[in-house]
Amino acid sequence: MGNTINILLLGSGGREHALAAKLAESPRCGELFIAPGNGGTLAVGENVALDENDPAAVADFARETNCGLVVIGPEAPLVAGVADAVRAAGIPCFGPGAAGAQMEGSKKFSKELMGRANIPTAAYGSFTELEPALAYVRVQGAPLVVKADGLAAGKGVVVASTLEEAEDAVRACFEGAFGAAGSTVVIEECLTGPECSLLAFTDGKTVRPMATSQDHKRALEGDLGPNTGGMGVYSPVPIVTEAEHAEMERIMAATVAELAAEGIDYRGCLYGGFMLTPEGPKVLEFNARFGDPETQVILPRLENDLVEVMLACANQTLDEVELSWRPEWAVSVVLTSAGYPGSYEKGKVITGIEDAEAMENVTVYHAGTAVNDAGELVTAGGRVLDVTALGETFEAARDLAYAACEKISFEGKTLRRDIGLRALKGREAWA
Repeated sequence: MGNTINILLLGSGGREHALAAKLAESPRCGELFIAPGNGGTLAVGENVALDENDPAAVADFARETNCGLVVIGPEAPLVAGVADAVRAAGIPCFGPGAAGAQMEGSKKFSKELMGRANIPTAAYGSFTELEPALAYVRVQGAPLVVKADGLAAGKGVVVASTLEEAEDAVRACFEGAFGAAGSTVVIEECLTGPECSLLAFTDGKTVRPMATSQDHKRALEGDLGPNTGGMGVYSPVPIVTEAEHAEMERIMAATVAELAAEGIDYRGCLYGGFMLTPEGPKVLEFNARFGDPETQVILPRLENDLVEVMLACANQTLDEVELSWRPEWAVSVVLTSAGYPGSYEKGKVITGIEDAEAMENVTVYHAGTAVNDAGELVTAGGRVLDVTALGETFEAARDLAYAACEKISFEGKTLRRDIGLRALKGREAWA
C-alpha cells in the first residue's frame, strides 16, 4: 500500500464520472482533478478548466499539481499525443501514446495491423477517392458497412442494407459530413451475429481482460434508427460461450503482442468490439480507451482498487495484478435529450437524481450535465445521464434500472425501454 497521490482525469462524459467515482474510492487517491468534468464529477473531485487536447498544457498542469497519475478518458487527447507528453514529463499515465491510439484514430491502420497479426476481422477496402470507392461498393454488393477512417464520436459508421444506402454513405464521407475523419473511407463486409465488447487493461506486455459487456448503439427500440454514442448497456453478456470468450481473450493478447512487436508501447485500456459470427468472434473495431457507456457497468462490478490497477499499467507491473469481479449483473440505461443524436436543446432542469440514488444498488452517472448560474443541475449534452443498477439476476438489475429511471425528470427526457431484452431471450434472438 503506497502513499496517496494526486490524480488528473481528462474528459467530461458518463465514462469519466464512472472513472472519477471509482478512482475516488481508492485509499491511494489524494486530490482528484477532472478536466473539464461535468455536473456529477463535482461531487467526487475538482473540475478544472484545462484544454484536454493540448499535450503541453496537460503535462504542465499535472506537474504543477504534483500528480502521480494522469488518466485519459476520451479518444481525442490520446490521438493528439497527450499521453506522450505526460510520460515525457516523468508522470505515470494511463492511456496509449499517439502511435498506439491509431488503433482507434485510423480504422485503416487498425485493419492493416490486424492483417499482419492474422486477427479475424471483416474483409475490407480502403479508399481516398470517391469513384474507386463507389466501384468497390458496386462490385461487393450490399449489405456493407461504410466507415469514416478517423474519429467521428461514434457516428461515422453506416450499416448499409442496400446499394443506394452504401453509395450515399460513401458520398457523405467524401463530401465532408465527418470533416477530416472522412477523407479516407473504409468499406467492410457486413458481419452477422450478436455484438460483444471486451475491454482489457494492458501495460504493453501483460493483458488483463475485463468483464464482457454489450452496448445498444441504435437510437430507437428494436435496434432501429441512427447510430448513437450508446443508449444502454449491460454486463456480463449471458450469450457468450466459453469458447468464444477464450477466443476473444486470445485476440486481445495477440493484438497487444503485435503492437509491441511493431515497437508501439501500449499502456492503458484496449477496447475490442466483437461480432460473434457463426465462424467465431471477429473484430468489428478497436478503441484505445474505455467504452462509453460500457464503463458504467464494468467499473461498478470491479472489486480491485482502480488506482492500483492503473498504476500497474502505467509502470508495467500488471503481471502482479489479478482482477476480481462482483457476481451481480449490471444494467445501465441512458437518458437522452429529445432529438439526440440529431439537434437537441440544452439547459433543461433535472430533478429526481437523489431519489433514484436512494434506491439500493443504483448509481446515476452524469454524462451531459452542468450547473447553471442559479445552482440548478441542467442538461448540457445529448446523452444526459447513465442510470446503472446492480442485481442478483439480469432481470432484477434491469427492472431496478428502469424503476430508477422513472424517478428522474427533465423536459424532453428520452430513453430506450428494451435495453437487455434481446439477450434475456437467448442466442436465438439473433438468428
